[in-house]
Amino acid sequence: MTLKKAISGKTSRPTAASPSPVHAPEPHGATLDRYDVLILRELQQDARLSNTELAARIGLSAAPTWRRVKWLEEQGYITGYRAELDRRKVGLGVLAFVRVDANRNTGSETRQLEDAIRQLPEVIACHYISGAGTFELQVMATDLDAFSRFSIETLLNLPNVKDIHTSFSLGEVKASGALPLGHLRTGAA
Repeated sequence: MTLKKAISGKTSRPTAASPSPVHAPEPHGATLDRYDVLILRELQQDARLSNTELAARIGLSAAPTWRRVKWLEEQGYITGYRAELDRRKVGLGVLAFVRVDANRNTGSETRQLEDAIRQLPEVIACHYISGAGTFELQVMATDLDAFSRFSIETLLNLPNVKDIHTSFSLGEVKASGALPLGHLRTGAA
């Protein structure tokens, strides 16, 4: 005999009249409410918050806060947690923006180039771009000599690469991984 979770939160045994247990998710709207947005905002600022601290900051008790975080993870709003590192302290003094021009832009050749780019740890971001070029890469290197070797030995030898054009960061004005959330409606919970 299986156990069924009752609405009250207590476990009960199904009766002959009751249907088979259905594991429905806790009621949550299809859209984000103000508590969800607050959770996202707080976790972007400090993903190491304990559930108790997060709950205190958003004004809910710990249990519903935990359930909301789990829901946000399950729905793909939260895709992971990671530490932000100071690139200079770990020896990555060069940040380069590299526009990659492809020979041909057929689907199979583009996918082959995408797959090759995904395998390069030096490439920390890659975007399709409009205008001139096919991709815009953000590349980290220890110094200019290391970047030069990487561009000649690796980037120019990727499949379907015709040319690369590089600009270097001379200084960071703003480098934040936090997404702006002001556009999300934060109506009643």
